[in-house]
Order: sequence, then C-alpha cells, then structure tokens
Amino acid sequence: MVARLTEGLRNESLATLPGWTYDADRDAITRRFSFVDFGEAFGFMTRVALIAEKTDHHPEWSNVWNRVDVLLTTHDAGGLSTRDIQMAQAINALM
Repeated sequence: MVARLTEGLRNESLATLPGWTYDADRDAITRRFSFVDFGEAFGFMTRVALIAEKTDHHPEWSNVWNRVDVLLTTHDAGGLSTRDIQMAQAINALM
C-alpha cells in the first residue's frame, strides 16, 4: 500500500512543482496545460500516457482543443502520495 503524504511533505513537495496547485477537496494536485492546437495537446497526452503506463500510475485528465487539465491523486492512499509528486515531476520534464 502507498502512504499518503503528511501535510509537511505535501507542502515541501508542492514548492518544487511549478504550475501545480493543491486541491484540498480531493487531496490532489492539479495543473492546466495550454498548447498551440489540438495536435500538440494530444501529443502531450500521448507522452504522459506512456509514462503513466510505465509507472502504473494514471492521471485523471480532460482535453478540450488546446487545453489539458491534469489531476493527480493516489486512490489506494486516499489522497496525495509520492507517486503523484513523481508523476508531476515527469510531466513537468516534458514541457
């Protein structure tokens, strides 16, 4: 089982993740990504999907034309975990 982050670890981790915000209602982190067009947004989603499959940790997300909204939380932990922080770091590295 994956452990949920403590408040201190959560705050420390968020400080290292530019663009991500904390959603207290879901104990999750979110970020909106904007692109030039749908093709770029879809390409980004494809790259994230490959990371998600490799790490077996999948985001909740939506896409509308040039925008991708991503939410990360670990259902097994009942909230934010190190898996979410690592996924956010990997996603940020794509930008």
